[in-house]
Parts: sequence; C-alpha cells; structure tokens
Amino acid sequence: MGRIVVLDQNMVNTIAAGEVVERPASVVKELMENSVDAGATRMTVSMEDGGRRLISVADNGSGMDAADLACAFEPHTTSKIRTSSDLCGISTLGFRGEALASIGSVAQVRAVSRTRDSAGGNCIEIDCGNKGRVGPCSADYGTTIQVRDLFYKLPARRKFLKTANTEAGHITERFIRMALANCDLDMTLMSNGREVYQPQGGQGIGRRIAELFSQEIVENLIETESSERGLHIRAMLGKPAISRTNNKFQYVFLNGRFIRDKFISHAIKEAYRPILESQRFAVVFLFIQMPYEDYDVNVHPTKIEVRFYNANLVHSQILGCLREKLLGTELAVEAKLPTVSAGVTSTAQQRSQQISDAMSDFFKKHRPVNTQQRFGFRTAGGTESTSKDTRQRFAERVGGLQTQRRFLQIQDSFIVAETDDGFVIIDQHALHERIMYEELHRRMQESKLESQKLLIPESFEITDTEAETLETNAELIEKLGIELAPFGPRTLAIQAFPALLSKADPLDFVRDLIDLLSDVSQQNVDAEKLLDKVLNMAACKAAIKAGQKLSDNEIEQLLADRETVELAGRCPHGRTTTIKFSLSDLERQFKRT
Repeated sequence: MGRIVVLDQNMVNTIAAGEVVERPASVVKELMENSVDAGATRMTVSMEDGGRRLISVADNGSGMDAADLACAFEPHTTSKIRTSSDLCGISTLGFRGEALASIGSVAQVRAVSRTRDSAGGNCIEIDCGNKGRVGPCSADYGTTIQVRDLFYKLPARRKFLKTANTEAGHITERFIRMALANCDLDMTLMSNGREVYQPQGGQGIGRRIAELFSQEIVENLIETESSERGLHIRAMLGKPAISRTNNKFQYVFLNGRFIRDKFISHAIKEAYRPILESQRFAVVFLFIQMPYEDYDVNVHPTKIEVRFYNANLVHSQILGCLREKLLGTELAVEAKLPTVSAGVTSTAQQRSQQISDAMSDFFKKHRPVNTQQRFGFRTAGGTESTSKDTRQRFAERVGGLQTQRRFLQIQDSFIVAETDDGFVIIDQHALHERIMYEELHRRMQESKLESQKLLIPESFEITDTEAETLETNAELIEKLGIELAPFGPRTLAIQAFPALLSKADPLDFVRDLIDLLSDVSQQNVDAEKLLDKVLNMAACKAAIKAGQKLSDNEIEQLLADRETVELAGRCPHGRTTTIKFSLSDLERQFKRT
C-alpha cells in the first residue's frame, strides 16, 4: 500500500488557515476586505476578549443570496475572478477564495446576508468545517459574519494567542489601516461592548487621521501630491518633530490596499535622510494609485506584499515627490509653551514669570539707560557740545540702531534672534553644521575642494589595513583636497588640507576619516552615501562649536547664511537647529489676549 494519501478537504482548509488565519486580527482583515469589495458604505467591527471569544463584522454591502451563501465557505470559491487573465489586473482586495473556508475550518461561524432585491435574508452556520444548511432568517441589507471561539478545537494553535489586550491591539491596527484607506466609509469599532472608534465617512483624510491618532499629528503634517508616468502619489508627511523610534507610523496604500514594500520604505528613508536622525523614523501616510496591471498582488496569502514590474520607477517617483516637498519646506520646530489656567498659582506660572523676568533683565542689560550716553555725548548742561552737527550725528546713529536686527548669544552656544512675528532660538553649532554641509556638497559637485599647503606637514603611522583603505578611496581623498605623502616606513604626512575646513584639526580629521572609510567598506555602502557620510563628518568638525564666543559680525554672517540654506531647520544628522517662538504664543502666555 502506498504511503501517499489524499487529504480530506477540511484538513486542506485547516492547513490553509495556518497561512491566512494567524490570529483574530487576520480574521478581521479578511472580513473587512470582503465588506469593502461588496460596496459597503457602513461597517461595524465588534470583538470580545480580544477577538478570541467573538469577532463580528457587519456591513450594508450588496449581500449574498442563498446559493452564494452556500458556496461562499467552500474552498477556492470567489466572485472576484473568472479566468487566469483576471490575475493580471486584480482590482479587489480579496480574490483567492481561501479566507472564508479557512476561517470556517477553525472556528464557529454564523453568516447572515440579504441582497437589496430580496424580501428576507438567509443564514448558515459552520462549526470547524461542519457546515449546516442555508435557511431563511430576518436580516438587514448586507452581510453580518460572527466568528466565535477561534481555534477552540486546535489547542496547539490557540495557546500561541497572546493576551486579550495584545490581540485587541492587532485588531485595532487592522481597523485603522482599513479606515485610512477608505475615508468615505462610515466605520465603528467595538470592544467588549465599548465604542473604540467611530470615524464618519466623507470628512477627509486629515479629519480621519485626527480621530484615529491625534490632532497634534495632523498639525505637523505636510501634504504633497504628484502625478507622472501613470503613478499618482498623495502623501501626508510628518515633520521631524513627530518622528518615531520605529516605522509603525508609516502607512502605505496601493490602490486602497495597505502594503509593506522594501523599495517604498527605502524611498521614504532616503527622502528624510537629510533632515532626520538615522535612528528615527518619519510619520508618513502615503497613498499610491497606479494601473492594476503594473504590479502583482498574488505573491503572498495575506496580500500585504506586492511585486512591482518596474520597482525602480516606483522608487524614484516616490523619492522625488517626497524629497522635493521636504526640501522646499521650512521645518523649524515650533516652540510649545506651557498652558496655564487663569487664576491658578502653579509651577508653570512661576516658570513663565521667571522667563519674563529673565527677558526683561536681558533687555535692560543690553539697552543703554541713556541713549545719548551710549553714543558718546551728554545732554545740555554737560561738558560735551550739543551743536547741530552733534545732534545730527546722534540722529543718524540712532536710525541705524532702529533698522539693525536684534540678537544675542546665550551661554556661547545659542543665538536668540528677532523675527517679524516673534523670535527664534538657534543652536549655533547645528546651524553652522548645515551651512557647512551644503557648501561642501556644492563645491564637491563642481570640482574638488581647494586645498592649502601646511606650513609644517603632520605625520602619522598607519597599519596595512588602513593603507589599503586609503588606496581604495584615493580618488575621494584627492577630491576632498587632502594631500598625503609617504614620510617613512608605515608613516604618512599630511602635506595639504582643504581651506574650507580650516577650523578642523588636520590630523584629527584624517584619522577619523580613515576610521569612517574602514567602517563603511564593511557595509557595502554606495558612493553617494559614502560621500554623504564623509561630508557630514567634515561639516561637524569644521562648524562653529558649542561654547564658542562669537562676535557680532560672526553672528550676523551666520544669520545671513541661514537665509540661503534650503534645510536650515535641521543639521545634516537631522537634529533641530532652530526653535520658533511666535508673538501670539507669548501674548497668550502673558495674558495679553
């Protein structure tokens, strides 16, 4: 007797459920997708005990008649496709015909459905693959499917479920994804009889994000849109101030389907690279529309992964759209001042008063008690002349005072500068680092950096590995304007160094450069990223340092250069350079409004 046997159909469904039904959230996802495909405009998702005891999805879609309801829970039955050619342009969220059969094989299921032209509804019950007959029942238009006691006959699967709170969290995440992709859909999420979310349709993506997340996120989003070469992109881009430590707040939708894709993730990361710290992840809501035949969704049972036929085009279009918007947007951080309730004495009030007193003391300290004394003469009755010429010179000098920009340096590290609608606080090192990075990048694109000979060459020893690293990157080192020459056995001398990096110590810079190049060589970093890392390091070493006293001319030059840099709000590493304080915020703090 042969050892190969044909599995019964329920066993086949149970095995398939291992791929399709991972946890309660998987059931919710499949049922919600069916509701959207059925043309529903209203959907209610309910769960008990994190979905382990009950999952219910009710909609007002097209519904099913008795014949369709009987077939719906059979394996590989679907209304979405007919022929193999249909797989080349799938426009629905579901199409495999596996979900309902898989769900019915691992739980108790009751499905009730009614079509628009039917006088009544029909229902069917399934108990872990044992399907009952379809019978008439009272029902509203649409379909309601209840799934109870998931995996109750499969204890090996059930024991891998997490706590009720954890499973509820996964269901909530699936609900959020569907809600973001379908802003015209009225949706409700219930948990143990309590309403969790109830976003209303037709209010737009901004309102929906506010309801599902927070108003703070909406206020820190930048919207952009592009349409080129058959690819329509709409993006809501989070400012760096609301970035996260993981990518869970990056929602990407392709023709209404939530997806994860490495090419798109890379494009987002690259777009934010100049303005965000490497270990941070941007908040992004990305909606992509493209012809269905330009990608394949039939690559994974959960349909969360797709395969683009021209992935490079998708990557470049998204990167270009996002980068252009981010580079053209002022991303200085808005200051958040504490809110103080009227009539309440609190630490916040005391702190506000301290700020007020400090600012007042500053202006008293930097403003002359007698303006005329500041300009070197006294009023009538004094020893100095008050002739017409003197008064004229006084008037002229006061008029320069009135037009100059007011600023000060705090702790030799931060600059406070007046703006048209308030003032800004600037991290002098971070801002100058961005300015230096942009200048270095511009000059490197045009040609190599100008170098100057060192009066006394600085020598240093190297290992064989370091020598190999220098040889491998000789072209880059030459382009940087660094000239190295043999100076003895295993010793090199720095003969010339870039003039633009005059504030950096040559020996310290070259040693750090060798370390950087050695590390990067083990990571297979491309030439563009390598140059970016080198320029980041160069800008940091050449920039004004925190704790460095600046003259008025140096501060004026720094503020002037700030106006010429596209991404002045962020240093090359993504840190904030500038915090804005608006006059209206200050007036509210001091009860002037």
